Amino acid sequence: MNEADIDLPETRIVPVASWGGIDLREVFEYRDLLYFMIWRGLKVQYAQSIGGLAWALIQPAMQIILFAVVFGGLLGLDADGRNYFLLVTLAVIPWSYMSSTLDGTSQCLVTNSALMAKVYFPRATFLLIQVFGNLVPFLVSQVITIAVMFYYQVPLTSQIFLLPVVLLLMMLVPLSIGVWLASLAIRFRDFRIAMGMVMRMLIYTVPVMYQSDKIPDDLRQWYILNPFVGVIEGFRACFLGYDYPIQWDSLLTSAVITSVLLISGSVYFRRMERVIVDVI
Repeated sequence: MNEADIDLPETRIVPVASWGGIDLREVFEYRDLLYFMIWRGLKVQYAQSIGGLAWALIQPAMQIILFAVVFGGLLGLDADGRNYFLLVTLAVIPWSYMSSTLDGTSQCLVTNSALMAKVYFPRATFLLIQVFGNLVPFLVSQVITIAVMFYYQVPLTSQIFLLPVVLLLMMLVPLSIGVWLASLAIRFRDFRIAMGMVMRMLIYTVPVMYQSDKIPDDLRQWYILNPFVGVIEGFRACFLGYDYPIQWDSLLTSAVITSVLLISGSVYFRRMERVIVDVI
């Protein structure tokens, strides 16, 4: 038999489109790697510590107590008849998730540059590791939410059915910003250096220690452009019920801004993905 008559397998190498979005199908094909790296990250973070996952309770609990004592007690911030400790609890826990996820996603490519130089897999995996990996301590910290709700005997209302939407938005907000910062940090290391300062200041721009109704009406239209605001207000509304009405303006604004940032950021991330190893 002539070698020319044998059908040999053919592999086609197709260049990645410069301005396409993140290939979610390719990310899904590497889902086993995603699971493994999330598990590995959790083991590295908690396995060698004495407290283990208990730190997922201790850290937000200490922050809640500190805010309640300093701002609710010493400074006497007005909670408009609501329980200040409960308000802070329902803000600190989602904020802790979003801040840690944003910090992780913004630095994930630079900190894992050595691994990317050795083997190929979708670079977006590093972003998703932060998004899904931080859900574990977030879910553990819900013990605090349940305990505080039970202690103050706050009944749930139909607004709790909005919680899945708020949780999804809580995951997408830091991802939409982080995908931009991760892409820019590849070329400009200043973003990584500045993130520590930004994260310390960012908490004062969201209604964690105060309620958003303290913002003057003429400034609220600018204030809700911060996508974190809609998540915090939505999280409080889900658990506090009719005593804390849903702020649809901030929730919808947050969803729109997050969508724009996520779509545009994924396109830019895809373009930078082609040169990540060379630049880093």
